[in-house]
Amino acid sequence: MKNVRAVAFLTVLVFAPACFAQNEPHHHHDSTEQLGTVSFPISCAPATKAQFARGMALLYSFEYETAINQFQDIAKKDPACAMAYWAQAMSLYHQLWDRPAKADLQRGAELLAKAKALNPPTARERDYIQALTVFYTDTDKIGHEKRAEAYAEAMNGVRQQNPQDREAAVFYALALLASAPDRDPDLTNAKAAVAILNKLYKEEPDHPGIAHYIIHSCDNPSMASLALPAARQYAGIAPASAHAVHMPSHIFARLGLWQDDISSNLAAIQIADQMAAMHVDVMHHKMHSMDFLEYAYLQIGDDTRAKAEVDAITTVPESGADPEYKDYFELRKAMARATYAIERRQWKEALNQQPTASAPPHVQLVAYWSRAVAAGHLRDSAAAEDALEHGDELIEATRKGDKPYLADSLKDTHDVMRAWADYAAGKTSKAVTLLRSVAQMEDKVGKGETDLPVREMLADMLMEMQKPQEALVEYETSLGTDPNRFNSLYGAARAAELTQQKEKAAAYYAQLIKNCDGIRSDRPELAQAKTLLAAK
Repeated sequence: MKNVRAVAFLTVLVFAPACFAQNEPHHHHDSTEQLGTVSFPISCAPATKAQFARGMALLYSFEYETAINQFQDIAKKDPACAMAYWAQAMSLYHQLWDRPAKADLQRGAELLAKAKALNPPTARERDYIQALTVFYTDTDKIGHEKRAEAYAEAMNGVRQQNPQDREAAVFYALALLASAPDRDPDLTNAKAAVAILNKLYKEEPDHPGIAHYIIHSCDNPSMASLALPAARQYAGIAPASAHAVHMPSHIFARLGLWQDDISSNLAAIQIADQMAAMHVDVMHHKMHSMDFLEYAYLQIGDDTRAKAEVDAITTVPESGADPEYKDYFELRKAMARATYAIERRQWKEALNQQPTASAPPHVQLVAYWSRAVAAGHLRDSAAAEDALEHGDELIEATRKGDKPYLADSLKDTHDVMRAWADYAAGKTSKAVTLLRSVAQMEDKVGKGETDLPVREMLADMLMEMQKPQEALVEYETSLGTDPNRFNSLYGAARAAELTQQKEKAAAYYAQLIKNCDGIRSDRPELAQAKTLLAAK
């Protein structure tokens, strides 16, 4: 007899265990508050609708492991639920994080074949399944970028065929972000995505995916301020997700809102610990938040707490690493050490950075990048050239490795290393030109939230060349894209002071002191700022 199946329209407020919402500074939430409001029609057993909604809410907040477990459980309870297989395949495609491994691509294709074979009764469901199938088809013949673009185009088709389906628009916006070119100075896809999402946000302010993807769309210097309202709200929409509680700090870091950044990541770590107690692999979430904490503490001169984060990151045992994120763990450890040395202008410490021999080449590169920057400042030409030579070898090894696409993203790293090697060798004009070229692109497309601005490096170089007026221009430009950075504020103040712009110098020194208010810091720059202002 034919199985009669109800179409369960999900408009469910998804609940999760109590969380540490009181640590989010901008909202007060009931302790049972959750993962957000999700509406998603599926033609599956009505008894599975709340669980599917929970899985979708987790998926929208990139809680991939927990989400796929939900969908697997639904498939066991209702083997004829085609969308449970689609959702599992969707959970294997971490669109803004990394590329699926070969095994995940194969598994995704199998899941979608299963979903298709079940021939779901609604055209909308068949559209979703077919769109994602585009990404998982011909993976040996068609590159990741082309398949990501094809999936985005297919999801646009789903959106147009189902104009009342807001979820299709959300997925299309995410697909636009995931298929954007790496270095598009016009940010075409990001602007298109946020235009869609802003309209949806007015209609569904508690949807976790909408607020989340607004933040990702605007995670660049020119658009960051546009996402501040969503950033203020997202942790409150999904306070049970470690990633959701962390994500606002992407915007806080872009805008130099260090205390908000710190509060956001301390709360995210608490949520991650709670999730870990439920046997969910969340160490990658914690490492990500600790990285942001180190960076934010350094910007307010709190080296003690920054060092505590470095120690916490670098002492995570290999057994604590989620296997899927092992490379990320190694990268964060290397960057934590290098960032701590360079941000504090400890050039000998930065010069002594050692790569982990067992780490992938692109991770080992961090130590040599640190050495090249430090050698440039120390005018040690031999050390800088040695670092550059090793760096080139590691970039080539990356190109020949299992993730060759990473090599293309290392061009700027190479150019920065080359610039500091040129500077150390006395080729200052060439070094300045090269750094400026990198900085101009970075100004448009942005840098990693916890990376050092190349524009600031350029200003530092000009200061060492005793060109404070030119340096001031670069520091102020850097502060426009990366506000409230400790070293840019001090550098701008010092450059203004040297060019007899006393009021401007005093303003920058005052902002630096304000940012570091209440911090017991032994940074000489901070002591100098206080002395000069007191003498005014």
